[in-house]
Amino acid sequence: MSRNIQAASRSSAVHMVVAFLAMGSWAAVANMAHPMPRPLIAGLVQGLLSALITLFLKRMLEALSKRWPGRAGLWVPPLAAASVSMSLLGSIHWLAGTPEILRTISVPLSVTTLYAIAYTLALRRASAGPG
Repeated sequence: MSRNIQAASRSSAVHMVVAFLAMGSWAAVANMAHPMPRPLIAGLVQGLLSALITLFLKRMLEALSKRWPGRAGLWVPPLAAASVSMSLLGSIHWLAGTPEILRTISVPLSVTTLYAIAYTLALRRASAGPG
């Protein structure tokens, strides 16, 4: 059974489903003060966006980390990830008519940014080799 859990933990599809459920649920809660179907639409939009961002974020950070040597390689990838995420989340929620855009994107954007920082540091340590 532990092999199944390990395999699932490495699966992009599993990560996407978890992102969809967690961040989509958050978006629905963040918009609950508004009449239906607004919370439902916000949840579906955020869930889809989170799933797609989850799919591409790791690859983007890896590519940017390779392109930016030195100190810039520590701050450019997370800054780019946060900027792209904020632009996508804000604009698509605006187009979807999400009432509470800032509240809706605050949690997913925070999670994305913290992950980007942590993963960029891990990539830097791995490329430096043993110490």
